[in-house]
Amino acid sequence: MFAGFDYGSSNCAVGVMDQGAVKLLPLWGEQRFAPSTLYAADRGLICESVAHNIESDACREAYVQQRAAAIQRASQIRRNLNIGEQDNILFVGEEAIDNYINFPEEGYFVKSPKSFLGVSGLRQEQIAFFEDIVTAMMQSIKRQAETSLQKSITQTVIGRPVNFQGSGGEKSNQQAIEILTTAAQRAGYQQVEFLYEPLAAGIDFETNMQQDQVVLVVDIGGGTTDCSVVRMGPSHRIKANREDDFLGHSGQRVGGNDLDIHLSYKAFMPLLGLGSSLKSGLVMPSEPYWNAVRTNDVNAQMEFSSRANVELLAQLCRDASNPALVKRLLDLQQHKTNHQLVRCGEQSKIELSDSLEISKALGFIEQGLTQPVTRALFAEAIQGPLNRISALMKEAVTQAQCSPDLVYVTGGTAKSPVIRDAIQQQLGEIPIMDGDHFGSVTAGLTKWAEKLFG
Repeated sequence: MFAGFDYGSSNCAVGVMDQGAVKLLPLWGEQRFAPSTLYAADRGLICESVAHNIESDACREAYVQQRAAAIQRASQIRRNLNIGEQDNILFVGEEAIDNYINFPEEGYFVKSPKSFLGVSGLRQEQIAFFEDIVTAMMQSIKRQAETSLQKSITQTVIGRPVNFQGSGGEKSNQQAIEILTTAAQRAGYQQVEFLYEPLAAGIDFETNMQQDQVVLVVDIGGGTTDCSVVRMGPSHRIKANREDDFLGHSGQRVGGNDLDIHLSYKAFMPLLGLGSSLKSGLVMPSEPYWNAVRTNDVNAQMEFSSRANVELLAQLCRDASNPALVKRLLDLQQHKTNHQLVRCGEQSKIELSDSLEISKALGFIEQGLTQPVTRALFAEAIQGPLNRISALMKEAVTQAQCSPDLVYVTGGTAKSPVIRDAIQQQLGEIPIMDGDHFGSVTAGLTKWAEKLFG
């Protein structure tokens, strides 16, 4: 059985063909989109979960040999934490978020691991750790999809961005693809192919096109933005190879997560002392605040959780004109609730698609604490990443050396009126079409899987 697998930065989804149409499979209850999150009782237990859930005897044996020392440490961690053999140690999707919110200090939580896969300079042990995180997630999602389908899935097409990382070039892309391939194989996929995500979104759109046109596909996902100029239409969709139709493309690691981070910094960090003054009259340093919200940056998170940062924040509390504000940042670090703060930024972004102003409760920081957030503030906060997205659209069109007939916009972030206005300003009078903001990539991957494996 084949399937399209959107292993996204924000959400994951699996699609299959059902009587000639794409069907997105329920993964948890009736939920077809699973947040790209993982929570483990301890990060050292992730490899044990991976080993336990590898179906192939040969693959499991090879994995256990490679991770022998880590698996042995996992057994010791179980004993130290008094975790029984039958106890759940790992959760994915909404279950991961629920466990993180309930037990932020007791486990290991990661959101959008796909954002880290192309990071330059990763050591081999770091690559192995990301392989384990992605494998554990893929195993869980595949298991849920097969339960819904009541069939095994052995072949898949997985979406990939044009570029996984803003820097690092093809070396970063290769590193990320190798991690994803290894994880997919350990999850039980016997055949794995990849397709550019904007092209996948375009394939879904192309199904209903009545005439050939040049389309600019703008896919603003959680971790990356990809723009592709593609020839599409009835005479193109029958082709098995679409390389000649791919006229220009650009992509960078800038997406919905970056908007959440910038909004969280602008809207919420003043409540934690950002912009306040020290007793000396100097302004509070901004770096600890940026490190707190940059949840998609490995180095920033290591710095924020470091002992040196704890000492810095304690000193800033002593030096601050208003120490109670900075104490909130220290508490955020101590209780590991910075992911929850950025989640509030994400929720605010979504709510501001339908409202000009919302009020966000921040009771996990301090009981009764709330903060108003306006669409105007959101637009101001995200100007930096928005300029980068606009530059990517311009770059793709420049590469194509022709003007598109229409623009097809997809990706959950693209629902925001602020984003839509920026796209319209960049492209002038070119018509803009909306796709299924969440399901179009999965649908395109599934249709391509049918072409390859059907």
